[in-house]
Amino acid sequence: MTSLAILLAGFSIFSAITIALTHLLGEPYQDQVQSRVMGLILLLALSGLQLAHFSWLYLDQEWVATLPYRMTLFAVAPAFFLFSQPLLRQQTRPVIRPAQLGHALPVLISPFLPKGLGLPLAFIVGAGYLLWLARSLLALRHERASFRLEMLLLGGVFVIAVSVSVLGLAPAALPGKLFFSLYTISIGLAFFLVQTTLGLRPQLSVEVRETVQAAYPTSTLNNVDCDAALSRLGMLMATDRIYVDSDLSLRNLAERIGLSTHQLSELLNARLGKSYSRYLREQRIAAARAMLCDEPSASVLSVGLGVGFTSQSNFYEAFREIEGMTPGQFRKVHTNRGATKLQV
Repeated sequence: MTSLAILLAGFSIFSAITIALTHLLGEPYQDQVQSRVMGLILLLALSGLQLAHFSWLYLDQEWVATLPYRMTLFAVAPAFFLFSQPLLRQQTRPVIRPAQLGHALPVLISPFLPKGLGLPLAFIVGAGYLLWLARSLLALRHERASFRLEMLLLGGVFVIAVSVSVLGLAPAALPGKLFFSLYTISIGLAFFLVQTTLGLRPQLSVEVRETVQAAYPTSTLNNVDCDAALSRLGMLMATDRIYVDSDLSLRNLAERIGLSTHQLSELLNARLGKSYSRYLREQRIAAARAMLCDEPSASVLSVGLGVGFTSQSNFYEAFREIEGMTPGQFRKVHTNRGATKLQV
């Protein structure tokens, strides 16, 4: 078990760097300052914990008994809360407000706690934040069909977090280094599930945020001709090809249709079962499929830029998410099919 823990400690640190570079510093969080900053702090804290676990399990250096370790442990739950809050709540402010600085209190008081009380109390605080997360996710229960697989994977992360919180209430009851081995493995498994989730749905954070914004207690579409709005939307996509505008935003599209951003977001979620981001990506990928087959001499990059994506990586990511293969593979498959039909 110790060997597995050491392996997953290294995996966690590598995953933290990968998530930071490819996700938090990328397009999904470009307008979410709070989530980006707190996400980076969260990854740094978890990496610090895993480094301390590695030093204890492999090098017998008792970093887990130091004050920096205890303070880092207390920082994880508040950082996760401040990371998740803008994504799971209907709020528009992109930065941390003064009232939210109170979440730093657990970190500030941790140096003054008795040594034997610090670790269990940190997990009690974490359990409190987990209850908030469960309550927030419950608000998305009506949209769970849109995120079924992702919710199952993230639910696994939640179960791991709850299990660790329970174990953390009595670490002394576990012999030797067993508690820290289990804790290290738990963090590593959580990183694996998060990596898997982001691989399946790279824009998940954007889609969840848009879904939350559309989930109003009362509908904003009471006085809207939804069929006419959807018809106008379809015309803008099919005839005007408005999706090729790489700067097209929810606000700009809503103005073209004559709706507010909230109305358009709710319309897409209620009638089409998808977020604005997902809808726009699907429109662009549909156009890209046609271009890949109709323009065999065009480069994959030119196709991606031609349908509105801002970079080759974004195009590949979206294409793989929706089609299950890369643009190049799609072109090869459909070119081969066309040649076979001609031979027949």
